[in-house]
Amino acid sequence: MMTSDSKLKTFDLKRCSWAGTDPLYMEYHDKEWGKTTHDDKVLFEFLVLESAQAGLSWITILRRREGYRKAFVNFEVKKVAAFTDDDVERLMQDTGIIRNRLKILAAINNAQLFIKVQQEFGSFDKYLYSFMPDGKPIINHPEWSVPASTAISDAISKDMKKRGFKFFGTTICYAHMQATGMVNDHLASCDFR
Repeated sequence: MMTSDSKLKTFDLKRCSWAGTDPLYMEYHDKEWGKTTHDDKVLFEFLVLESAQAGLSWITILRRREGYRKAFVNFEVKKVAAFTDDDVERLMQDTGIIRNRLKILAAINNAQLFIKVQQEFGSFDKYLYSFMPDGKPIINHPEWSVPASTAISDAISKDMKKRGFKFFGTTICYAHMQATGMVNDHLASCDFR
């Protein structure tokens, strides 16, 4: 855990403007956002979190992240895929998450489909990167703003929708791509590029 002195020092660093001054947002920006991961468990975690975020601010979800970890058994995809109606009712009472029945049902549905994609492609990571140019992350050099979606996020979300995934439109997809480092959209002036 950082001391208040070390937190103060981090304010001197240049960050993307969206990170603001909230310590949780800054930590997420500095340590995770735009950092490439090929770990299916992390990709599933962000699938659940980004889908839960639909229509809400990202900080709302970040503040409940530990609640989501507990509620969704540390994002063990096979366990989430096996959730029953009793689990849905339990989650509807859980104040640590967003208690939206459609989003909870979507998380379970998406877990089941995530496993099918893993079986088809060998991993969810391989599936996602099959859409990427040369199968590699994209490093952008934005000066002041980033898009909400791209042709690649359009293609991924369209394919996922055909497969039955819920709450994963192109904007949510692009946020997922940024969160997991498929795209690095840190501003050119950001010290965390």
